[in-house]
Amino acid sequence: MPFAFIETDPAEGDPLQAELALLDLAAQGNQVAQLWEAPVSLVVPRSYLRYERFEAARASFGRDGCPVWLRMSGGGLVPQGPGILNLSLAYSVDGLPGALSEAVYLHLCEVVGQALRTLDVDTHWQAVDGSFCDGRFNLAWGPPGRARKIAGTAQYWRRAPAAAQAPDGQRHLVLAHAVLLVNADPLAITRRANDFEAEAGTGRHYDADKVVSVQQAIGIADPDGARLMERVVEALRASVAATPPPQG
Repeated sequence: MPFAFIETDPAEGDPLQAELALLDLAAQGNQVAQLWEAPVSLVVPRSYLRYERFEAARASFGRDGCPVWLRMSGGGLVPQGPGILNLSLAYSVDGLPGALSEAVYLHLCEVVGQALRTLDVDTHWQAVDGSFCDGRFNLAWGPPGRARKIAGTAQYWRRAPAAAQAPDGQRHLVLAHAVLLVNADPLAITRRANDFEAEAGTGRHYDADKVVSVQQAIGIADPDGARLMERVVEALRASVAATPPPQG
């Protein structure tokens, strides 16, 4: 079954809530995908609620036009905004998260990596120490010892409802999510991330030299970024269509 692309709703204030709605479609037996950009904002996992100064920092950034949203998946802080493209995939699998989480990550890395290869950007998955929301299944560009993060990945699992459950009761819904830096300025988004971490008192700090955009990797000048974003969207759509997800 191919993925069906779902258009974003511009009236939805918090794009993460719209993303979670994809799980409802997956519960009906659909495989759905969504490509979306968010306004200038920050996204953090719910674990940030433990920081005493988090809510004050969140309110301060919100007043300055940078809302801070909470997501269900783990990891760390992720900047959002123009030039940052999100890919969300939702589908069902028959199996447990512990047994299939790596396969879900590898599928997502292949989808994004294959799309980037069509743009002559070769990537591989690895952790990139010093990048924001670092993880084992980042997509990185450059030789392993000097690689820079170009995309991050995350996943969130939910048990399928009774009406969609498998006989063994192990069917789950998966939301796999990639954040790709297309033509955002790594220096600007890393500065914003560091400013928030400092204000929230988390003790975390990131290095702008550890991340890279597609535009930088290609080495092209694209003042408004529109054409490059179109090319990346087209490449991701084609890659999603050509890469079936793990089924358990």
